[in-house]
Amino acid sequence: MKQIGVGILGFGTVGAGVADGLLKNRELMSGRLGVDITLEKIADLDLITDRGVAVDPAILTTDATAVINDPSIQIVVELIGGTGVARELVLKAFEAGKSVVTANKKLLAECGDEIFSTAERCGVDIYFGASVGGGIPIIRVLREGLAGNQISSMHGILNGTCNYILTRMENEHLPFDEVLNDAQQAGYAEAEPSLDVDGFDTVHKAAILASIAYGFHVPLASVPVEGISHLAGVDVQYAAEFGYRIKLLASINRTDDEVEVSVHPTLVPFDHVLASISDVFNAVMVNGDLSDSTLYYGRGAGREPTASTVIGDIGDVARNIVSGSCRFARAIALNNQGKLKMRDPATIESQYYVRLMVADKAGSLGTMTTILGSHGVSILGANQKLPDSDDSGGDYVPVVMLTHRASSAALVSALDEIYQTGVVREPPVKLRMI
Repeated sequence: MKQIGVGILGFGTVGAGVADGLLKNRELMSGRLGVDITLEKIADLDLITDRGVAVDPAILTTDATAVINDPSIQIVVELIGGTGVARELVLKAFEAGKSVVTANKKLLAECGDEIFSTAERCGVDIYFGASVGGGIPIIRVLREGLAGNQISSMHGILNGTCNYILTRMENEHLPFDEVLNDAQQAGYAEAEPSLDVDGFDTVHKAAILASIAYGFHVPLASVPVEGISHLAGVDVQYAAEFGYRIKLLASINRTDDEVEVSVHPTLVPFDHVLASISDVFNAVMVNGDLSDSTLYYGRGAGREPTASTVIGDIGDVARNIVSGSCRFARAIALNNQGKLKMRDPATIESQYYVRLMVADKAGSLGTMTTILGSHGVSILGANQKLPDSDDSGGDYVPVVMLTHRASSAALVSALDEIYQTGVVREPPVKLRMI
């Protein structure tokens, strides 16, 4: 049986899970794959901390280049993260003729052009199933299971931290800051949580999904991103009164030769399947021309789920090496360059939830509706709420509206004009609806 050597760069949570899985299930994998996959080296700057994995100390090193240059290693697993040293090591691995498996979403989203083209030039594989959705095999689904489909849209809950926060804000009527603190204490959120709560983690994953589905690199600068750190508890509760649940949603849609990619807190109807995804779980709904709607659900992070996907990729690459094929780099490398383009975010249309603190006097509502109408924004439904106890003397009252479909640019212009009239106390809140 052919033996394929693996070297791991980064012995953190996921790296330890991958090492444990490769050692524990080596015989199981060889029986299923017809390839004997061996763990040859692990590189990390910290060789002292106990990872809970029994590995031979002889395979541990602080020198990452020793992994890349080891002739017994054909597959390098990059689990360092980021775009600094990780990028340099991945490119060195390619140049050394080594295929790479990674879970590094930031690297692929920001440096995908360079990564894929270098792998292509060097004739090696780059697999990255764990970069989106942790243990959910969504990359494999797009690459293989739905390869015969034209993908019209994808909608995903791709960040467990945000989903946990939103679930508790709704169920327990708690403010964002309090739930975030609990999430940090529970280990669901980082001490510096902006990557998650400001939407950047989600946009990296959305860009990767869109790149696979449509075959071109998604420039992050062209993707509108809005996180949940500004979200008020009252909006979560008002949305529920209308029959909606707020989720941080990655939305990817194709119309003719244009692709829309965006990340926003979004109102999802209670009866929509994505509304049922709670706590730290992730889900992606994919619509194909042949498959119709399919849903992929599971844990989006964590040692075991992410390690499972990484090990699955290792198995695929190992079989490619044995068979003398290298198909994924060729299959993903910008095959639609020039055929599709990013849609201008200002032209994207959606229904919207809008909350305004309106002066409690005659003519205020008429002024607002007139301005909205002049910009082509029509109202689907509206509720006037009782003012909260801390509202100043009841001079302003909350008004919540749901709109018909309108362009983002039209709604923004209308709300700016309304704010300038002085009939509202503060800038209006607007949220997308699915």
